[in-house]
Amino acid sequence: MQTSILIGLFLMASSLFTTPEVPNETEALSVHSFTVKTIDGKSVKLREYAGKKILIVNTASECGYTPQYKDLQELATKYADKVVVLGFPSNNFGGQEPGSNAEIKSFCTKNYGVTFPMFDKVEVVGDKAAPLFKYLSNKAQNGVVNDAPKWNFCKYLIDENGKVIKFFPSSVKPTSSEITSLL
Repeated sequence: MQTSILIGLFLMASSLFTTPEVPNETEALSVHSFTVKTIDGKSVKLREYAGKKILIVNTASECGYTPQYKDLQELATKYADKVVVLGFPSNNFGGQEPGSNAEIKSFCTKNYGVTFPMFDKVEVVGDKAAPLFKYLSNKAQNGVVNDAPKWNFCKYLIDENGKVIKFFPSSVKPTSSEITSLL
């Protein structure tokens, strides 16, 4: 009995000093609540980007919208003081991102000079969607949009506090005034 109580107290105390990598539905107060893996496998807490807007994009290397990598890089460079672009490769649509993380990174660097942060290839829709994308596409959680990506290169603009501002479909270019006017 005493051992059970001690174990319970220890677990309660230790939980005060740890941050969950993936918040549950009631803890997901903002994009800053999430920890994700970079394309190189390192964990990054999205709260590291607090104070700047974030443009989260689901990307693919073999898509008609793939040239948007150039526009994403241009946006990331031109508005570096205001926004950070985060790319999340996904193979959800048309099998257009079949490569490994290393192949994706090489492709983006070689063909589009991508220097903005790229992350681990993830599912962005369905039951296996990454928790970040489940949050982004669920108005009950994010308070703004119910839009899940319907194709590659959909975009979510996030404010400086990690709150969703707006969803943009694939057809909206990253450098369009629809996006830049909100930066």
